[in-house]
Amino acid sequence: MSQVTPPPILSVAPRRALVDEQLGVQVHNLPPGAPVTLRCLHQSEDKDVWEAYGHYMSDATGAVSVADHVSLGGTYRGKEVMGLLWSMRPVPGSRTGLRLRKRNVCTPMLFTISVYGGHVSHDFSGRRPLAEALTERWYKAPGVRRVEVNDRGVRGTLFIPSGPGPFPGLLDMWGGGGGLLEYRSALLASHGYVSLALEYFAPGELASADLELKYFETAFDLIKQHPAVNADKVGIFGLSLGAAVGIHMAAESAVKPACCISISGSHFYPRDQPLSGMQQPISGRQIRVDEEQNLIWRDISLPISSDLSRKTDVRRIDCPLLLVIGEDDQNTPAVEYADDIEQMMRSVGKEHLLTRLEYPDTGHLIEPPYSPHFRATNFMWDYKKTKVTLLWGGQTKAHSDAQEDSWKKMLSFLQQHLYSPQVPRARM
Repeated sequence: MSQVTPPPILSVAPRRALVDEQLGVQVHNLPPGAPVTLRCLHQSEDKDVWEAYGHYMSDATGAVSVADHVSLGGTYRGKEVMGLLWSMRPVPGSRTGLRLRKRNVCTPMLFTISVYGGHVSHDFSGRRPLAEALTERWYKAPGVRRVEVNDRGVRGTLFIPSGPGPFPGLLDMWGGGGGLLEYRSALLASHGYVSLALEYFAPGELASADLELKYFETAFDLIKQHPAVNADKVGIFGLSLGAAVGIHMAAESAVKPACCISISGSHFYPRDQPLSGMQQPISGRQIRVDEEQNLIWRDISLPISSDLSRKTDVRRIDCPLLLVIGEDDQNTPAVEYADDIEQMMRSVGKEHLLTRLEYPDTGHLIEPPYSPHFRATNFMWDYKKTKVTLLWGGQTKAHSDAQEDSWKKMLSFLQQHLYSPQVPRARM
């Protein structure tokens, strides 16, 4: 009587998790020493399709585990637990310059993970998988409340953790692309922080943005005055343009943050000007392009000015400041800015307030962990009212490692300076 060979079994755990949690992927019941391909597929809210895949050989027991075995090829190589997520890229034939971002944080990102016989690199649609499984990745944990804000002229979305509080608070600001982005605030709330995702101009409208510092001070006060917030434990979290605003607030505004995180930020902030003055081209400084005609903006800010009227006086900062820096940032001279910030703070004996996290081969867009790396993406350049492709920089593996490491250290920084012992940690 012939023995029936059981079909391969693909297990993915957890099936439902926050986006910063690691994922276990295993395959069993394969022939020993068999070549297989693990593939992850995702359709974005814009209907673009993203994929990542790795080539594996089953072990002597007929098993493959991303935690224990190396990928021999594909979109990532080596022993990479989360390679099926951080190495995702648009499938061949997709639109160029894409960036994967979650808009509706009340729904999960769905990823289909499949296993195929052999080492496959193309024509997946013409092949039948041996097994597949679906996993959900969430920015917003169960119980986190989402509240739209339109108060005293301030626009945004507030995310409040579950439980009685009071909680530490964060003002969360994104960069020069504009619009309302909620996903980082939702994730921060899932870790116990009341976080306000602030909208301060529409996409492509920075050149006409007439907002002044008072807008951001009002937003900060809204967080402090919220009944779910511990008013003495409110910080600022910003990336790029949002980080520059955050540094300026910490140094020269009426608000007194308990701490400040700057990702790929600067201390360039023209005094007594509206927000639009922060990205006006500087006379005589040229924008370069790479061999693919992607715009490189980092040089237009060099050399760093010694004129205090062109930048924030960071010597006035009195709270802990964390700078997260990609050494291959092609959009902002983040290393040079950090050097100048450190020199200025050291000149008044405040270097103890400054912490620098620097990452080689890492670009400008340092996102929450396991997000795909975007070396260059489309961008609406509002001064010329045209869509361009900006070079952000970074190499995929190093950039992804930096995202994972910096996120852990940013959460540790926030816990050190904002955390209240009674704050619960969310679970999916």
